[in-house]
Amino acid sequence: MKKKINKKKKTIIISITMIIVGIFLLALNIMNLKYNNNKPVKIEKSLITKQEELEKKFQTNKYTIKKPKIILNPYNNSPLTALILFKTKNKVTPKITIKGKDDLTTYNHKFKKTNNHYLPIYGLYPDKENEILIEYKEKGKKVSKTIKIKTDKLPNDFVKPKSIVSKRSELTNDLYFYTPSSRGYTCAYDINGDVRWYLSNHALWDISRLKNGHMLISTERLINPPYYMTGLYEIDMLGKIYKEYNIKGGYHHDYYELPSGNLLVASDDFNNDDGTVEDYIVELDKITGNIIKKWDLKRILDTDNTGNENWESYDWFHNNSVWYDEKTKSITLSGRHQDAVINIDYNTGVLNWIIGDNTNWPKKYKKYFLKPKGDNFEWQWSQHAAMITPEGYIFLFDNGNNKSKDEKKYVSANNSYSRGVIYKIDEKKKTIEQIWQYGKELGSKFYSPYISDVDYLSKNHYIVHSGGIVYKDNKIQNQPAGIVNGDKLESITKEIKKDEVIFELTLPTNTYRVEKLSLYDNSNFKLNNTRRLGTLGKTQVTKTKYLNLKKIHKIDKDYKKHQIKLTKEEDRLVFKGKFKNCHKVNILLYQNLHTKVYNVPISKTPYTALCVNIFTEEENKEGIEVTKYINNATLLGKYSIYIEIGNKIYNTGKYVEF
Repeated sequence: MKKKINKKKKTIIISITMIIVGIFLLALNIMNLKYNNNKPVKIEKSLITKQEELEKKFQTNKYTIKKPKIILNPYNNSPLTALILFKTKNKVTPKITIKGKDDLTTYNHKFKKTNNHYLPIYGLYPDKENEILIEYKEKGKKVSKTIKIKTDKLPNDFVKPKSIVSKRSELTNDLYFYTPSSRGYTCAYDINGDVRWYLSNHALWDISRLKNGHMLISTERLINPPYYMTGLYEIDMLGKIYKEYNIKGGYHHDYYELPSGNLLVASDDFNNDDGTVEDYIVELDKITGNIIKKWDLKRILDTDNTGNENWESYDWFHNNSVWYDEKTKSITLSGRHQDAVINIDYNTGVLNWIIGDNTNWPKKYKKYFLKPKGDNFEWQWSQHAAMITPEGYIFLFDNGNNKSKDEKKYVSANNSYSRGVIYKIDEKKKTIEQIWQYGKELGSKFYSPYISDVDYLSKNHYIVHSGGIVYKDNKIQNQPAGIVNGDKLESITKEIKKDEVIFELTLPTNTYRVEKLSLYDNSNFKLNNTRRLGTLGKTQVTKTKYLNLKKIHKIDKDYKKHQIKLTKEEDRLVFKGKFKNCHKVNILLYQNLHTKVYNVPISKTPYTALCVNIFTEEENKEGIEVTKYINNATLLGKYSIYIEIGNKIYNTGKYVEF
C-alpha cells in the first residue's frame, strides 16, 4: 500500500515539475519576444507558393470556346506565353496555330483529347497583337476560333541580335535557347532573330529538355556567391514549376539526365577542409531529390597538379560540364583550370583517361593521358561543354586560352582563336585523333576566353557557340568580361551542317549556352502538381553561448552604417550587410536561454579561409556586401535575432520563426 502511495506521489511531482518547466520556458520565450518588440522578419514568398496562389484562379467551368478565359503570362515569369481555358460538352482534340511572320516562324500543336481545356500558348511576339487559331471537331462539326493576345514590350535591358544569317532551305522552325552570362535573360530566338520566349526571373547555366518534355533550369536563389545556386527547377514553357531540387552543395554550370531519370549535377562541398569549389559531382534521386551518390575529384586527382593561369588553390579544377556515357558506364568532366578533360568510372570513380597536354603533370598521371596521332592535331585549352557523341567521339568547345603550358610560349589574344573540335579516341591503345574542327579559320574575332558551348544535332550537324568574346578599347581580351571590364561584348552562334554554316546569330553580350529546341514538347500541362525535393542541409553553428541580455546594445549609428537587412525565405533566414575586411560579425539566434552563433565570413569567397582576399582600395575603405544564409534544417520555433559586430552585440528588435 505504501509503495502505491509513493508511486502516486512521484507521478504527481513529475507532472507538476514538467508543468512548471513548461510555463517557465513559455514565459522566457514570451519575455524574449516582448523584449524584441515582437516584430517578425519579413517573409518573402517562394515562386512555388506564389504559383499555388495563382492556380486557385485557373478554372474552366465558366468558359466556352466562344468566350474563353485568356491569362497572359499566367505565372508572372514567362511574358510571351498565355493560358487559354474553356470547357466543351464532349471530349475533343484542339489544334492551335500561332501565326508568325512566315511558315518557319508559325507554330502548330495538337493537344490530347479532353473536355476541360488548358491550352498553353507559347511563342508570342512581344509588343504585338498575336493571332492564335483554335480548331477542333465536335460531333462531326468543325469548330474554329481566332483569339488575339496583346503582349507587353520587352524590358529596356533586353538584348537583341546584331545580325542574323540563315539558309532557310536547310532550317526548321526550332528555336535557339540562350542562357545569360554578363547580362540578359534566359530566352529563345526564332530563325528571324525575333524573341519568342523568355523568363523574367533570374536563371543561369544550362537549359535542356528532359525526357518528359519539361525544361531544367537553375533556381534564382544563391547558396554562395558569385554564382552557386540552391538547385534546379523543372519547368514548362509557361514557367510553371513542377519540381524544385534543393541541393546541399548547390548547383553550377551543368547537369545530365541519366537513363534512370536521376540527375548528375555539378555541385560543391562547401564544408570540405580545403575550402575548394567546383570539384564535386552528385547524383540526385528523381523521386526524392536526395543525394544517393557523390564523386569528390580531390580523391581522384591531386589539387596541386599543373594548372593554367586561371588556377586558384580553392578553384583548382573548375569543372564546367558533366556527361554520362551509357556504353562505357563512365562520366566525362571538363576541368577548365587544368586544360584537361577527364573520364572516370561511374561505379568506382577510378580515372580512365585524360585529354590534354601532359606537360608538368606528375609522372603517376602520364599513363592516363591519351597520345595524339594524325596530322593537324591540336590540344584543347580552358575547354567547355565536353560531351560524348552517339558515335563515341569527344566533342567540346576549345576556348584556346594561351595554347601552351609554358608562359614563354603563350599566344596573345589577338593571335588566338576558339573552336568546336571533335576527337576520336581509342581507349585500348590510349590514342586520340582530331577528326573535325570549326573556328580556327575565323581567327580572333571568334575567340572566347571563357564560357561557350557546342551541341550535337545529328551526324555532321552541329552548333558551335563562342559566347564569351570580350573587347576593351577595340582590342580582343584574354580574360572574362568581369575581370577586364570589357567595354564591348559579343557572342556568335554558328549552326553548321556538312561543313556549311546554315545559321548564324550574333548578340552584343556574352551568353553561356545555346540549345536548339522545338517550341512545343510531349509534356502535358497539369495544375497542382508541384513537389519540393531534397534539402539545403544544416547550416553549421560556430558555437553556442550564454547571452547576457543586460549587455545588449540598441541599434545605433555604428550599426546602421553596415546597411544590415534581414529577410526570411520559406526555408532559410537571409542576412545582408556591408563590412570591411576581417570584421568580426556573427548572427545570434536566441531561444529559451540557448544561443546559436553563426559566423558571417567577410570574404569575397566565404566558403574559403577568411581574410585571404585581396581587397581593392575602395573595398578597404567602403567595405564589401556580404550575405549569410541560415537554413531551417534542425531549427524549430521562434528565435530572437541579435547581431554581433566587433565586441558589441545588438538587439535587432526582430525574431524569426522556423
